[in-house]
Formats: sequence, structure tokens, C-alpha cells
Amino acid sequence: MKFSDKFYFTEICGVGIFKSENITFPHAFSTRLGGVSTEKIYSSLNLSYSRGDSDENVSENISRFCRTVGSTSPLLVTASQIHSSNVYTVSAADAGKTIPDTDGFVTSEKGIPISVSIADCAPILLEDRENKVVAALHAGWRGTVSGIAAEGVRKMIGLGCDVKNIRAAIGPCIHKCCYEVGEDFFEAVKNARGNDFAQRHIKPSVSGKYHADITSMNGEILLDSGVLFENISVSEKCTCCESELFFSHRASKGQRGALKAVIMLDLI
Repeated sequence: MKFSDKFYFTEICGVGIFKSENITFPHAFSTRLGGVSTEKIYSSLNLSYSRGDSDENVSENISRFCRTVGSTSPLLVTASQIHSSNVYTVSAADAGKTIPDTDGFVTSEKGIPISVSIADCAPILLEDRENKVVAALHAGWRGTVSGIAAEGVRKMIGLGCDVKNIRAAIGPCIHKCCYEVGEDFFEAVKNARGNDFAQRHIKPSVSGKYHADITSMNGEILLDSGVLFENISVSEKCTCCESELFFSHRASKGQRGALKAVIMLDLI
């Protein structure tokens, strides 16, 4: 099963981002382009305070990135991510806060950008245009198999969404070409979601290792949650293959900055 790639690169306020034709509310998937960080491992749009870059650089980078969706950095909602399926419902009182122990957000509040950080994991943005609800999810393999995509959909339905209206964009992340894993990984996914699921999304290679596809895992989980096939798009960009364009934990062996995905309900 192959989902459409409706992503395109653009530059807004000097910042290079990817957007999805599938998502109509203001949103962006960041790249390394358009920031002020100068050290090679962070250059140039590092969006994480916890990787060793200066706070001044990161604050300026976040401000620039937020302007791509017409917002300002003090309003940005971020997460202390733990590779879980926890999805937090954002209220107006959460604007500008870092929410602990969560890997996703859903909100019906206008003008508050919600974001997740990535550096190989899959960023997932969801929207229901008719009912005006959006979500941002961080889906590493642990969060993926524990069902963060399904939890995001469930939380949106709880805010009045019709699942048939939900549109999903799975942004740039590590793809199966580069995501080589061991048998222990296969066993962990099998134990979490069953042998058939593991076999569909984790394939053996000639080296004896396995290659995992977290985009197809999340796509299947979204489908099982009721999201329509034609409403799901998946970026074909691999963060590991294109580590000059994206920060990649695997390609850099952990010496890297961080990307973000952001979405916001506009004020109209």
C-alpha cells in the first residue's frame, strides 16, 4: 500500500520548510535551512535547547520558524517527549508552555501553535477543517506501536471531529532504506501489535538485518482508526538519506540539532 506524497518545499521569511497539500491550516515541517546556528552539527535551524547549542541561537531559530505559520515563539506549545502514546489536549492557558511526559497535542484553540520535535522519528499532523481541530504527534517506533496515531484521532473525535473529515500528513523521517534494525526490534513490534503487523512493516535484508517502515506502520494505524486512505499523505523524504537537509540522529550518531513540525488553527 502506497500513500500519496503531497509535500512540497518552500521558503517563508528565509526559512526552508516542507508543507503538505493535505493540510489546509497553517503548518510547517522544518529543515536545517534558514537559522542562525553556525556550528556544523547545529547549522543552521536547530530548534532544540537541549542539544548543546546556545539559547540565543535556538530562541532566534524558533522565532523564525514560528513566523512561517504566522505566529510568534512565545505562543509555541512544546513537549518533553518520552516516546509514548500520550496526547495532551491544549487549552488557551497552555500557550507558550512545555508540557511534560507527552508526545502529542490536540487542540481546538485558535492562534496557538502546537509542535513536536524530531530527528528521524515520524512527525504526524492531523486536521479536521470542518470542525476546526488540529493535532501534532511525535511517532518514534515505540510511540508508533503503542498507537499514538490512533490516540490522536481518538482525542480529535472527543473534541467533536468526524473521522471521515480528518486529514493526515506524515512528514519527513527516517525511511526503511536507512532504518536497519535487529531481530529484537522485530520481536518487540510483534509483541506489541502482532506477528502479521510486524511482518508487513519490517522486512529482512540480505545482511540478515531487518528494515523497518514507520511511515507504513502509522499509515495502517490511521486507516484502522477510520481515517480515509485518500486523506493520508506521506513524505518520501528520508531524514537519514538527506542529512544535509534534515537533522538525523542515526546519520550523525547523535551529534545533531532537532527539527520540528508545527500546526495552528488560524484566527479566521
